Amino acid sequence: MSAPDLAELTHDLLKAARAAGADQADALAVRGTALSVDTRQGQLEQAERAEGTDIGLRVLIGQRQACVSASDISAVTIAALAERAVAMAREAPEDAAIGLADPDDLAQLRESSGLELEDGGADPDAAALETAARGLEAAALEADGITQAEASATFSRRALHLAQSNGFAGGYGRSGHSRSVVAFCGSGTAMERDYAGEARPWAIDLPDGAGIGRLAAERALQRLGAVKPPTGTFPVLYDERIASSLIGHLLGAINGEAVARGASWARDLLEQPVLPAGVSLREDPLRKRGSSSRIFDAEGLATSAKDFVADGVLTSWVLDLATARRLKLRPTANAMRGPSAPPSPGTTNLELTPGTASRDDLIAQMGTGLLVTSLIGSTINPTTGDYSRGASGWWVEKGRLSHPVHECTIAGNLRDMLRRIVQANDARPHLAIRVPSILIDGMTIAGA
Repeated sequence: MSAPDLAELTHDLLKAARAAGADQADALAVRGTALSVDTRQGQLEQAERAEGTDIGLRVLIGQRQACVSASDISAVTIAALAERAVAMAREAPEDAAIGLADPDDLAQLRESSGLELEDGGADPDAAALETAARGLEAAALEADGITQAEASATFSRRALHLAQSNGFAGGYGRSGHSRSVVAFCGSGTAMERDYAGEARPWAIDLPDGAGIGRLAAERALQRLGAVKPPTGTFPVLYDERIASSLIGHLLGAINGEAVARGASWARDLLEQPVLPAGVSLREDPLRKRGSSSRIFDAEGLATSAKDFVADGVLTSWVLDLATARRLKLRPTANAMRGPSAPPSPGTTNLELTPGTASRDDLIAQMGTGLLVTSLIGSTINPTTGDYSRGASGWWVEKGRLSHPVHECTIAGNLRDMLRRIVQANDARPHLAIRVPSILIDGMTIAGA
């Protein structure tokens, strides 16, 4: 199905909604293709291909709304879908915050060719992906001590079109290529594993597969002989691979839904410091070849670059139309949605201000403490910010990596932790969330 067909589908959904008695409506049509190939022990483990078109319809009757979706795009289904949505909306509770955007606020640019989100090359076939996966696996197995590797190569292409009864209609496509490998070493209870992976919208931007395989092997071998670290209060350095999880907790706390419910540890911190002075958290939805870039949000509002945190101070919540209305604020064009649900706030491309030191500089600076390379489990209190996670990585002695460690817990309070971060300069530029390694002094470590 071509892109114009998606536009026609959304037009048909809106027409059916009006015929069924909806006051307002918005319609979303999504077409996707996904192909993945996995290899294990030198053999083809799995090859999957999925194709399909999903449609979603949200109808509003007064201050009531309902959402329905389907993967059947026949005229009969569309008509039945609209009737079902209207019937559901009539029984839904009233919500004064729901409603479509004012036509004067809608995005004027409604296609994203300038952002280069969709690979212009030919789609890879299963044979090409299998060759790539086998290359990843072979590269990992070349390292002495690696006993097994599992590799995956995937491709996806997706197109969407959004139309609303307020006059908005727009759509775009995006593609994705990824390579990943997990390497295993050791045996029995001393077996260790680690991974490496890369993903890009354009295949030409993918790094060499052999390098990905070697990196996975290196990371796994470094885990051999891990022991529990001591218990106490020490500096903790979050490796770049997992440092974005800290910023993810901040994003969850400034999400408009959590704030409107009063269920966020940051609910009273607007216009207050949440990060050190000089550190900002910037969103740029218009980044070229960004894996989550977009020119309009799920409610048809134009996206733009903005700081949620500027010079350490929280300047804005992450808002869609409904949460903005509940909080009596302007929306930030951060609505996201799928075919089966109404819009909700979410973010796209983010960047935390980098520091001037390298990760090695921070290791030297921390003296004795923990370098975390992997996190497991999570006990996060969203209301208080109390934080506790299982961790593994490297013990640092006198500013040098000493030995691998595992089976420990790191704990603190996010409100305090984020005010004390020290950033490295090693964020990877292609990631949607660019966050460097982060050092936090004085965290509690529970180990041996």
